[in-house]
Amino acid sequence: MEIAEYRQGRFLISTDPALLQIDVIHNFLSNVSYWAQGRRLEVVKTSIENSLCFGIYSEGKQVGFARVVTDYATFAWLCDVFILPEQRGYGLGKWLIECVVSHPALARLKRMILATQDAHELYRRYGDFVALPNPERWMVRINSE
Repeated sequence: MEIAEYRQGRFLISTDPALLQIDVIHNFLSNVSYWAQGRRLEVVKTSIENSLCFGIYSEGKQVGFARVVTDYATFAWLCDVFILPEQRGYGLGKWLIECVVSHPALARLKRMILATQDAHELYRRYGDFVALPNPERWMVRINSE
């Protein structure tokens, strides 16, 4: 797949997997995020290898991330979205979501889902996400491991 890049001032969003800084991603997910506490490094690496990832960089340092699990035909799951705390306030989260949903490989998919504890308005305003219609139709299997 062709690498997508978006620039805004000193910031770069790229889908180039070679730019991803796994140590930064793993540290945030396993130590800072509420959804991936304790996630092992091997799990982070495997999840990245099997997803379309968007990294945000400032002066060569990774400052944000989003991961999309997709079949590139009908469905995508947006997950592991974060902006490092010291880089918040620059509109990076809004820009990241806009780049993800407009990416050529994702923009025409019938369904993209996500789960969030506290960023509903961000996704609603900048990604056109809505509450899950017919939630009674959806099920989840959660492995305790």
